[in-house]
Amino acid sequence: MDSKLFWIVRRSLKKVWARVVVFALFAVLTVGFAPFLARFVPARIGASLGKVPVGEILTILASSMLAVTTFSLSIAVSAFAAAASSATPRATELLQQDTTTQNVLATFLGAFIFSLIGLIALRTGIYDQPEQVFLFMTTLVVVTFVVVALLRWISHLMSFGRMNDTLDRVERAAARSLEQRLANPYLGGKPLHDMIPRGALPIASTTTGYVQHVDVKALADCAGKLAAEVYVAALPGSFVHPSVQLVWVRGPVSSEDQVNALRSAFTLGNERLFDEDPRFGVIVLSEIASRALSPAVNDPGTAIGVIGRLVRVLSRWVERATPAVDFPAVHVPPVLPLDMLYDAFRPIARDGAAFVEVQMRLHKALDALSRIAPLAFGHSAAELSAFALERSNAAGVSAGERRALEAVAVVSEAARSGEPSTESHA
Repeated sequence: MDSKLFWIVRRSLKKVWARVVVFALFAVLTVGFAPFLARFVPARIGASLGKVPVGEILTILASSMLAVTTFSLSIAVSAFAAAASSATPRATELLQQDTTTQNVLATFLGAFIFSLIGLIALRTGIYDQPEQVFLFMTTLVVVTFVVVALLRWISHLMSFGRMNDTLDRVERAAARSLEQRLANPYLGGKPLHDMIPRGALPIASTTTGYVQHVDVKALADCAGKLAAEVYVAALPGSFVHPSVQLVWVRGPVSSEDQVNALRSAFTLGNERLFDEDPRFGVIVLSEIASRALSPAVNDPGTAIGVIGRLVRVLSRWVERATPAVDFPAVHVPPVLPLDMLYDAFRPIARDGAAFVEVQMRLHKALDALSRIAPLAFGHSAAELSAFALERSNAAGVSAGERRALEAVAVVSEAARSGEPSTESHA
């Protein structure tokens, strides 16, 4: 688990402005240091080029890049809106973090700033012939970057913001977050499976929002100074308010500064994030399936595709030995497989109760997960399969469809009890 400062830096680097600032700074430095860098241009190159029309090229580049940047921004915003309306608004964060889009926009804006500053330098007459030759050569490099960025942008727009592209991004984010948590299920602390010990002091949140990050090392440092044991009560993704405990401390806590130090280890925000919240990824996938099953959309095929993606994500769950403990004074609860399973499939079982083809795929998905990780998902999958059958019966499916669903559910139960199955799981 990253420290709070490193987490803030890593989050900031995912913003589009970070790349824009880097490209713009490169453009400013290139133009500003032209008088010094021009000394390294061979004299024969300057003599062969003669008086180059670099001002005209920069004028064309500045006017075109401003228009291209504005147009590209409108395309990106339209893609964000399309993803929000067709999939879910929670997925737009992943599109905004797309590196290709950020690099392209940063290249266009950086080229505009470069050409603008270059024109100012030329008009003020601070460049002699060697500096103009260097500026011309640099302009050719910038034009090459712009052409490559345009080609990448055109290719990228063929799929950017489409349903499959959005689903791929959410699935990758969910799988990456789950793999990271499974590799470090207790965030470096000791496992917390039992109740909080008696006598522990509760420390509640002072604000309302979602926990986005927990700095376990900071908690360990506080525990070391206090000679206390710390029990984390709110994992990333938890919704907290002033009556919800962030952490419990068993030991002497004598000042408000010590309490505030423990609170500051928790970063809160208005929205949940994908990075350290594996449940959020499967919730967003399930939201997309629920929207596809709504009467306004009526797209069971997308819901069936989402079920397959959820199986791919949750199939990464494996039984692992207890990892090494880096912070023995901090006790952290794990993410429970039951919560992951219900976050993923319960909304689909509810909203797709009348779609027999969706229910069939749902039961087979539960059967697959119960076989892949029987200790983690076996019992919960059986309960969720029974819940899905109940919802289908309440939705008024026909007698024949009910028998088909019950047959699949019985096969799933038989698989969990070790009996061989003759049902196809294609």
